[in-house]
Amino acid sequence: MTSGPYEILLHTLDGSRRESTLPELDRKPDPWESSMQATCECLSWRGTLDNLERRHTEDALGETIYHDFPVRTRSVVVTAHTLMDRGLITPEQLGARMGVVRARFNRE
Repeated sequence: MTSGPYEILLHTLDGSRRESTLPELDRKPDPWESSMQATCECLSWRGTLDNLERRHTEDALGETIYHDFPVRTRSVVVTAHTLMDRGLITPEQLGARMGVVRARFNRE
């Protein structure tokens, strides 16, 4: 397992675990998943994170560091991991933003 700046990502695994059956994988994406894919498309279009590179990274990290994460959540953790690697976001900035999002969900 890894540590350091990626701990913030590893702590997001909140009891959810990797899917183990086809019905778990074969479902309609949640709205956040569709939004995440659109965000990845925009990052690729603007040259920040190439889609093919992201997919290769997702395959590699999804089978190692983020193995326990559900398949559909790997795009978001791998994207955040890569953006931290590139110095485009710090763990502190990510943590602050995650706090804002959690607060919003808790209000609703």
